[in-house]
Amino acid sequence: MTESHTAIREEVAKLCQQFPGDYWRAKDRDRAYPGEFVAALTQAGYLAALIPEGYGGAGLPLSGAAAILEEIQRQGGNGGACHAQMYIMGTLLRHGSDAQKAQYLPRIATGELRLQAFGVTEPTSGTDTLALKTTAVRDGDDYVVNGQKIWTSRAEHSDLMLLLARTSPRDQVAKRTDGLSVLLVDMRAAVGNGLTIRPIDTMMNHATTEVFFDNLRVPAANLIGTEGQGFRYILSGMNAERILIAAECIGDAKWFIDKASAYAKERQVFGRPIGQNQGVQFPIARAYAQMRAAELMVHDALRQYEAGENAGAEANMAKMLAAEASWAAGEACIQTHGGFGFAAEYDIERKFRETRLYQVAPISTNLILSYVAEHVLGMPRSY
Repeated sequence: MTESHTAIREEVAKLCQQFPGDYWRAKDRDRAYPGEFVAALTQAGYLAALIPEGYGGAGLPLSGAAAILEEIQRQGGNGGACHAQMYIMGTLLRHGSDAQKAQYLPRIATGELRLQAFGVTEPTSGTDTLALKTTAVRDGDDYVVNGQKIWTSRAEHSDLMLLLARTSPRDQVAKRTDGLSVLLVDMRAAVGNGLTIRPIDTMMNHATTEVFFDNLRVPAANLIGTEGQGFRYILSGMNAERILIAAECIGDAKWFIDKASAYAKERQVFGRPIGQNQGVQFPIARAYAQMRAAELMVHDALRQYEAGENAGAEANMAKMLAAEASWAAGEACIQTHGGFGFAAEYDIERKFRETRLYQVAPISTNLILSYVAEHVLGMPRSY
């Protein structure tokens, strides 16, 4: 299953051809959201890939979503504009009530609603999610939310946000993982009524923001699952997030390798193609081998995830190895092109900036290494 979905890849490639390099360069230059591209993906049903057929989606396994995102990257696009809808979806699918799923999933599937914003990280806690300070206090039929989130990407282009907030003080819970809850925030009603969004200008065009909550009222009916169990709900979706990001990195690596190989074969210097020189060949060949190894780890993680096994180690390692492979392929591609690698018209420098993100987000390489050291190799916890 993990190596199939050929027909999906072919159709995604056709759709991406409608949005060539000059489209993405213009969006990058203007720091604009690729709304036309996201709308086309939505209309084609790709952003509803994981939604069950009964709610209007395609009902695909995670490997189907991975194939879609990998192909977007391989065609030179940027799935970061919309990939969150796929990995956020699991929290609502697994832990939402029947009423919540019936209310939101069909409208997400048609594109009437966008579920793109994920409010977890905070300025002072970073990856230490259990230290977050945003609170949601029950007041009658509502929760009153106060606090701040950062790196909340696509907040300006989403209708709904999954928000992780503290509903019980840390000193009143039995375990550190208790007391956090997930709320589904209707951002259309919230903006200007307790929710403020502030864009953050970053190295790449990523549409990320920081958001502020000032006595924002969220209906208690929008609580996902059981109060106080939100960290477990979010954690269960992180494996899917890492695997899908890894698939995107594989797509990036393939784009860089294809680009570098083609240029090395056609570029003539000193009367011969530069690809005839081992100094040019070897970095590209090594990047290819590195990509293939990472791709096999992604396939293994998908296999375990779809079999219902604990894919934590494989998902983390797949994300780390794929991010490193895409970066190595980008290095080889720029080096092969020389000065032209820095010219915007070749798209390499844009993709180079975009793929660098994934050694930091959604989790840094160092924390993945800490996870493997502790949970796979049995070493003492380092943080």
